[in-house]
Amino acid sequence: MEDLVYFTNRSIDSGKAKAWVFKELCPKCKKTKMSKPADKSGKILIRAKEYKCPNCGYTAEKQAYEETLTVNIQYICPHCKFSGEIQVPYKRKSVQGVKTIRFSCQKCNKPIDVTKKMKAMKKKGEAKEESEDDE
Repeated sequence: MEDLVYFTNRSIDSGKAKAWVFKELCPKCKKTKMSKPADKSGKILIRAKEYKCPNCGYTAEKQAYEETLTVNIQYICPHCKFSGEIQVPYKRKSVQGVKTIRFSCQKCNKPIDVTKKMKAMKKKGEAKEESEDDE
């Protein structure tokens, strides 16, 4: 787990997805893997806005660094039950108001979304129905 930037194991309707992203080597010294900086006691700063090389001190903005990474996904498609593996860029997109990693099934080509923890996507027309119920 120390070599990972991100890991999740999600149930997606009747399918599943396991996704992980490995840390990359420092682009400057190419000796150690980039990580979030630590405070004076050695505790890693979870919400840091940058990644830092512990060897040479090179820093990179969090968003810029994460966009260079690749997410590895093992999945069972909720639409056709196909079991496969895929690699896609680690870039979250907003889909129905939720940040998600979206990829297509290799068999049926339907989109599969790996959302952030505890986020539910809004259905089409859901906002309209809620406002009508309030009246």
